[in-house]
Amino acid sequence: MRDLCYNKLDMINAKMNVRNLNLAELTDLMLKAGYPRFRAKQIYGWLSDVNITSFEQMTNLPLDLRDFLKQTFNLNSLELWEVLTSRDGNTAKFLFKLSDGNLIESALMKYRYGYSVCVSTQVGCRMRCAFCLSGAGGFVRNLEASEILEQVILAQKFAGSRIGHVVLMGIGEPLDNFENVVKFIELVSSPEGLNIGQRNISLSTAGLVNRIYDLMRLRLQITLSVSLHAPNDALRSRLMPINKTWGLPQLMAACREYFEKSRRRVSFEYIMLSGVNDDLKCVAELKKLLAGFPNHVNLIPANSGREGFKTSDLRTIKIFQENLESLGVQVTLRRALGSDINAACGQMRCVVQGGKDGST
Repeated sequence: MRDLCYNKLDMINAKMNVRNLNLAELTDLMLKAGYPRFRAKQIYGWLSDVNITSFEQMTNLPLDLRDFLKQTFNLNSLELWEVLTSRDGNTAKFLFKLSDGNLIESALMKYRYGYSVCVSTQVGCRMRCAFCLSGAGGFVRNLEASEILEQVILAQKFAGSRIGHVVLMGIGEPLDNFENVVKFIELVSSPEGLNIGQRNISLSTAGLVNRIYDLMRLRLQITLSVSLHAPNDALRSRLMPINKTWGLPQLMAACREYFEKSRRRVSFEYIMLSGVNDDLKCVAELKKLLAGFPNHVNLIPANSGREGFKTSDLRTIKIFQENLESLGVQVTLRRALGSDINAACGQMRCVVQGGKDGST
């Protein structure tokens, strides 16, 4: 009986990454393979151990089960290709090589409240935002839930301390990889796994309105962060082609409904581009755009990117911030982290691959 199940499972799940499975799915597979239910919980507990690199290390499992797992599943999909650490020691940038040879990035950031990791969700990106390096060479593929999860596990291993916050704001558009990202959120927040609470997870989107509604229906407790970057349709369409599909009226309507259904404040990212979106006219337009529901604006000094965009100088950013605050908008200025190690999305991969692989 066990041999028959083994062969069937091997055909169905040929070398899938075991970290793609939640506890219920793993339990079902164990039962179908003829193993007792409790084995699934033992295995699942091992999967969040940052020091586990092989099934042989799962020493409380019988040898035949370890062999079954080894023959049926993969355990590791990421190889640490390169790591850079900022001079102040507060930021580390990882370049990971996937099993198919593609490269992705993650960033580990240390704050006074603990560690936060920014993870990638795709190889490349379809959004083609004018100022961003992530999609400069186009889109290659979606990451599996396990490949996103492993970024957190390996960052936690590097930190030697628990990761408290996860930001889905690396390479790729999370909502363009909807099913895998939702599965990742389930896995990383599982009490039997890394147990990172959903309220400590932030998902950033360029504005896939249909998927914002899909996310809303799931009633997750994550923070929705919208990459806004412009206060009017004309400028936003120039900077972000997605705005030609879903303009600001549709996007803001979705954000307002998201807040009404989730009661979770929406955060808006606003990259400060010199002479592009940083004048007082933009301040007034932004105030009008955001009126009517609780939200928060996070101003971001631009990193080196595409199309010759440059960051606004600090004085201009401060004036922009003070004027927004005077109009009653909640604003923070993102602390610059890791600028000396190419910590912005896509920078490190472009340096390593020269932007010629079609995925940066």
